Amino acid sequence: MISRLLAGLLLVFLLPVEWATAQSPQTAAVRQALARATTDTSRVLLLANLSATYRYSHFDSVRWYAKQGLQLARRIGYGKGEGRCLSRLSILLSERGNLPAALRLNLRALQLCKAAQDYEGTARILNQTGLLYFALDDFRPSLNYYFQAREHYRLGHITDASQLASVLTNIGASYEGLGKLDSAAFYLHKAFSLTQLPPATGWSCWGNPKPYVLRELGLLQAASGHPNQAIHYYHRSAQAAVPENDLRSRCRAFQYMAELYHRRQQPDSSILYARKALNVGRSLPFVVAVLRTSRLLADAFQARQQNDSTLKYLRIMLTAQDSLQNPKRIKQLDAIGFAEQQRLGQLEEESAQFTEKARTYALWAGLGVSLLVALALWRYTYQQRQANQRLLLLNDRVNQQKTELTQQRDTLARMVQELRTTQSQLVLREKMASLGELMAGVAHEIKNPMSSVKNFAAISVGLCQELREELAKVLLPIDDQQIIDEMFQNLSQYQSDIVKHCQRAEGYVNSMLDYSSTGPAQRQPTDLNLLANEYMRLTYHDLRLKNRHFNAALFSHLDDTLPLLPVVRQELGRVMVSLFTNALYAVHKRQQQTTEDDYVPQITLQTRHLGEQAEIRVRDNGLGISEETQSAIFQRFFTTKPDGEGVGLGLWVSYDIITRSHGGTIEVESQPGHYTEFIIRLPLQGKPTVPVDWMS
Repeated sequence: MISRLLAGLLLVFLLPVEWATAQSPQTAAVRQALARATTDTSRVLLLANLSATYRYSHFDSVRWYAKQGLQLARRIGYGKGEGRCLSRLSILLSERGNLPAALRLNLRALQLCKAAQDYEGTARILNQTGLLYFALDDFRPSLNYYFQAREHYRLGHITDASQLASVLTNIGASYEGLGKLDSAAFYLHKAFSLTQLPPATGWSCWGNPKPYVLRELGLLQAASGHPNQAIHYYHRSAQAAVPENDLRSRCRAFQYMAELYHRRQQPDSSILYARKALNVGRSLPFVVAVLRTSRLLADAFQARQQNDSTLKYLRIMLTAQDSLQNPKRIKQLDAIGFAEQQRLGQLEEESAQFTEKARTYALWAGLGVSLLVALALWRYTYQQRQANQRLLLLNDRVNQQKTELTQQRDTLARMVQELRTTQSQLVLREKMASLGELMAGVAHEIKNPMSSVKNFAAISVGLCQELREELAKVLLPIDDQQIIDEMFQNLSQYQSDIVKHCQRAEGYVNSMLDYSSTGPAQRQPTDLNLLANEYMRLTYHDLRLKNRHFNAALFSHLDDTLPLLPVVRQELGRVMVSLFTNALYAVHKRQQQTTEDDYVPQITLQTRHLGEQAEIRVRDNGLGISEETQSAIFQRFFTTKPDGEGVGLGLWVSYDIITRSHGGTIEVESQPGHYTEFIIRLPLQGKPTVPVDWMS
């Protein structure tokens, strides 16, 4: 016990020393508690709280204490403490404008706190995540996170007035952003009532949020058209921030006053408070406020034609702007990341629910087996008692055996009929296999001379070049030399065209060879959700390997009620690859051609259970297909791609596999410039494979 106490004291004395002005009123109490801590877990939580006391006064201290706590938590394997320390580092990143990095830390901290059943830590992280959406002016998701945080405080029976007031203030600010001023006023006044009197145990490490609440009340008054009342609240916020050493709220209050005076055409007052806001903001540094106030000062001095001051504040503005990221770009870059993280969270919840259901089903199954064993034992005892009566039932059993023999005879007759049908199908398949081999042979015979023609043409290009060089050594009239050069140039061009068309013909031949392959086509019960989703991911990653700068959002809406379907997996996989390849090609082309800054390529996979049918939909927001093209898209050798990028067999083969091999349907719906959607419907009971009409 004494050794742990000495270790705690030594840790406190070794901590960096800040100026007294960089502390909040709660810092000293947390330091004293840290010095008295006797366990490592308590030290981790106190280091996280100590880091929180500096969140609006000294960012370097936030980082230092949070990292000390994080290292200790990871060394002792304390997940709850690790989650809280990560959330403190996330606060620092969000205040400096690095929203994507703050989001990643928040999500990691949220997993740790949920795993440790830390309601307070989880609620705080949900509140911080809502603030990230609020910084992007995305108020509806921010409200969702705030209300989740409030619910976690209720479930954990947490009565920390500081944190509750912060959540209520954030809810009011989001309603203000949505233009719902009545709701905003309700929550802001409710939060303000919590800041009037300190709790009996004193404020927590988060301090008194009164400066923040007063500032938001000022914004509410400004939005309601009462500028004088807004200025009054801003002054009160700045005054209340002094004892709390809340530099952020003080900077914001001065900034909002400067912007309000600027809108009221009072430049002197606007410049005065903008300078105050800039000085306070640079001391943190609070990059967002520095950017806005320096821009305001630069515009004000430019209007006065004071070039030196204008240049000074423009430099400050550009420095702050370089350290921030564009929120609009963050939305585009992190849209897939947000959707993917939400999907992972949903999958975890579904996995937990599935585990619980499996446990329940196992229990019921055990009870059922026990019941069956009991019934079997009872039946055995009963049969022993009724042994003498079995002789009376012998006649009935003989009759029953006669009936069974009759049924077996009928079954054998039916099997003979099925064997005859199967024999006919085998004969037909043998004929089609022979036809396929003939087709493959013809394709091979075509391929060899085409390869020879291509090779000879390529060799001829080199010979033409050698002839031109030899003729250049012979002294000929200039006119004759020009005519000969032009003839050789035309000959080289013709040979290049021969090579190009030979390559195109080889593509057709290769497609014919692929289609005439004679591999087994055995049907297997298949999970269409898993098969389609897997091929979507594989096709996307294959394209990413070829073009690492391409990104697309992949969405899956899968019907869990869809039963297993007997299909030929290789053939259906070939269809999926063809559809996803076309979809990715369409969105990639639109991304290259569009001038829309907010365009995000999207591929959507949807499955549905339609009674007797299973439906698969593949939708993209690419270039779309015209009505004329839609009518011919499933014809063989028809393609909308440039020469060399497609031979026009993919969709024809897909149509053949779906309609003939599986007895289903495939359709296309499209609106040029907006979307394209392929719709596949397959019968749930499957369909015997129909021989392909190779000559059609």
